[in-house]
Amino acid sequence: MAGRMVVGSAALAELVRPASAPDPAGGHRVLPVRPELTGLLPNRGLRRGSTIAVGAGQPRRSGATSLILALLAEASRAGSWCAVVGVPTFGAGAAAEAGIALDRLALVPNPGPEWPTVVAALIDGVDVVVTAVPTTVSASVATRLAARARQRGSVLVPYGRWDGADVTLQVVRGVWEGLGPGRGRLRRREVTVSARGRGAAARPKEIKVWLPGDELTRVIPRSTGAGAVRAAAPRRLRVVAPAAVRPLTVVGSA
Repeated sequence: MAGRMVVGSAALAELVRPASAPDPAGGHRVLPVRPELTGLLPNRGLRRGSTIAVGAGQPRRSGATSLILALLAEASRAGSWCAVVGVPTFGAGAAAEAGIALDRLALVPNPGPEWPTVVAALIDGVDVVVTAVPTTVSASVATRLAARARQRGSVLVPYGRWDGADVTLQVVRGVWEGLGPGRGRLRRREVTVSARGRGAAARPKEIKVWLPGDELTRVIPRSTGAGAVRAAAPRRLRVVAPAAVRPLTVVGSA
């Protein structure tokens, strides 16, 4: 379909739930991530029902967006639906280059004051929900959303400070590569990613990876020996417009 008008977050949930129901990854309790990132996660992947926070870092353009892309790529490639809420700078081109299937990607760039309702509706019907964390979010709202993700079997990925996450990932250092003496282009960044959490993730960990690198994130200095993986070809993008109290426009094919 060329377009569809949906009113309210409940209708949004009804739209995405049938789309994600046939997901071939739906029967697996752990969604895959790139091999280089498995050591950061206690289940070596994105466990359904968990909350995996990504720290925004200082400055905010610290490589966190590249880390989010790397986290989503394998799950999306395996058939999972993903959503990104409240990140208007999230680029479809970069997502496609990372291997994310655009026809299974929902974007809500500006959810407005109904942010909790929009996120809750997406949790009901999408496998992985990434959301920027508003500065005004209360602890009680955060707790309810995490509990909803546990109940629905979705993976909640807050982008920003989120107390009580199962695991918090953050890019703590980064060095760009590609510039020569007075010339060149920035091509990739060597970053150090830290992981801390609770339970099985209580022991802090750090790894170094390229983000992006040779179309595949690589651990530094250890090489996995995996061949380069071609990014998925860009396809039509599903975009969900803001706030649940106003009509939500969906563009693309179901």
